[in-house]
Amino acid sequence: MPVAADSTLGDARGVYFAENGLPDDGGYEDAWVVIRAGGLPVFAFPNGASRREAVPMHDLHHVLTGYGTDWVGEAEIGAWELASDCSSSPAATVLNLLAFGLVLPFHFGRLRRAFARGLQSRNLYGRVHDGQLLARTVGEMRRELEIPEPTLRTELADAEACWHWRRWVVLGMAVAWGTLLLVAAAIVGFVG
Repeated sequence: MPVAADSTLGDARGVYFAENGLPDDGGYEDAWVVIRAGGLPVFAFPNGASRREAVPMHDLHHVLTGYGTDWVGEAEIGAWELASDCSSSPAATVLNLLAFGLVLPFHFGRLRRAFARGLQSRNLYGRVHDGQLLARTVGEMRRELEIPEPTLRTELADAEACWHWRRWVVLGMAVAWGTLLLVAAAIVGFVG
């Protein structure tokens, strides 16, 4: 999803919503979040206050970084947000860990590059989501947040960056696959 640097965040987000089949309001106030695979609903969870606060910024990060909304794109934005420090948002941290950890075994290199890119960036968590923010241009925000262009050569720069990567890999795998095993066990117990 290439976005013109002179587009406002609000306009670019509107295009992002349309391209991804989202309602004009992003569904931010919906009571439930439905996860789909191949267009079919596979899982739903309540859209709690913490997630409702995080998702507008998460969507703007998609616009600013260009990462998609398929499973791999969500894992890439998850890696980028974890590396750029989304810890001020508990919902973002948990949801990013789930997406990152589930996809990691299948797209290790792409997630490592997204993580390295995130280490060089800042993010929007902790800011006010309002008309002033949405009036800023994409190019202006990319510069302010120091978001580098995506390249194939983005690597982890030093030992500290590698340590952060390893920590998130272990945590992401534990959270994602542990959750999946617990859900599977609950389903088997319910059915059996």
